[in-house]
Amino acid sequence: MPVRTAEARWQRSLQDGSGTMRLGSGAFEGSYSFKSRMEDGPGTNPEELIGAAHAGCFSMAFANGLSQAGHKPQEIRTTASVHFDKTEQGWGITRIELATEGNVPGIDETTFKRLADDAKKNCPVSKALAATPITLTATLKSGVTA
Repeated sequence: MPVRTAEARWQRSLQDGSGTMRLGSGAFEGSYSFKSRMEDGPGTNPEELIGAAHAGCFSMAFANGLSQAGHKPQEIRTTASVHFDKTEQGWGITRIELATEGNVPGIDETTFKRLADDAKKNCPVSKALAATPITLTATLKSGVTA
């Protein structure tokens, strides 16, 4: 199986330093800094990249689960909100909120939500982040019509 890589470079101290993060595939390279992580400065941050990975993994797992259950999705859109907060133990990812919308003809809302929850529990990124509370809001945009 393939091994995926990414790299980061950081220069100077935490608060006045800066760096770059790059995916091994070359598909993304971006700058990051103290301000882009702890405040609202320009650039990316590790939590944003974790969110992108989680949203992408979940969407693929959900599409697969829907297809295996006989419901071909037209579109799955997922947002991952990664909360990076200061706690008594220091800074950390305190929770992740997944919000997904699906256009899946012929499915009822109960089945849609059950399959979404299964994808949340079983996508590889969710499993890797199991120590972090993960919530899910699943909205069916198209399904069984009355």
